[in-house]
Amino acid sequence: MALSAHLQELSEKHRQLERRIEEETSRPGSDDLMIRRLKQEKLKLKDEIVRLEVRTRH
Repeated sequence: MALSAHLQELSEKHRQLERRIEEETSRPGSDDLMIRRLKQEKLKLKDEIVRLEVRTRH
């Protein structure tokens, strides 16, 4: 897979996680553990995106 396509895929997954987090936090009785896991996954994706972006610049 081309690097740009991979970055685009990771960015889309990041956006989807953001939407899931927003949905979960907005509903009454939201699951704090699930929210924490989603946020951790989102952060890992963001770190990977940044790492790949830096690599492509050099």
